Amino acid sequence: MATDSPLIIALDYPSLDAALCMADQLDPARCRVKVGKELFTRSGPAVLEALHGRGFEVFLDLKFHDIPNTVASAVQAAAEQGVWMVNVHACGGRRMMEAAAKRLSDNKLSTHLIAVTVLTSMQADDLTETGVEVSPAEQVMRLALLTQQSGLNGVVCSAQEAAQIKAQCGGEFLKVTPGIRPSFAEANDQQRIMTPTDALQAGSTHLVIGRPVTKAADPMVALAAIEAELAAF
Repeated sequence: MATDSPLIIALDYPSLDAALCMADQLDPARCRVKVGKELFTRSGPAVLEALHGRGFEVFLDLKFHDIPNTVASAVQAAAEQGVWMVNVHACGGRRMMEAAAKRLSDNKLSTHLIAVTVLTSMQADDLTETGVEVSPAEQVMRLALLTQQSGLNGVVCSAQEAAQIKAQCGGEFLKVTPGIRPSFAEANDQQRIMTPTDALQAGSTHLVIGRPVTKAADPMVALAAIEAELAAF
């Protein structure tokens, strides 16, 4: 079921049953869902089949990073399973990203392909230890531009970076942002957070939201509250 909602609900669960229990409380016409490494490693393609069977568009968040042919084959495999979006690590380089984008194009697969720039957990010292001598913000922009030049559809980034990426890469370039906390939610362990409305105003195109919805007593009531915040945007 296609949706134009910017909301992506993170199904960060350790089992297929737990993920589907949450999915069954959501409406695929009003959000997409994200499947990450733990859930996919434990459940495999079965989780994609189950979510697609319930009408959800799925962002498969596996952050592929390997030699070009291996990543291209993995991206193709994900697309052939019908996922709406899949991602790679931009630091895998131009040849890796171009190979993945070309594989989708050659096989006429419409899955969105985006790249992770700098993990939000990384600070300047972490980058320096890997030989990157620029600030995280500079590295994010460098990799966002490389991602666009390599033919991908967008990046995963923090909402704080979305405005500059929009300025450099344009509004059509996707900016998928985690760390989103509605005004009614607690920050929890997230340090770099932004409300849904502020994130969209900053340039984000899609918002990844987890606990404010998945830990709510009624997930659809929480989702409706986020939609109400966005209605004024």
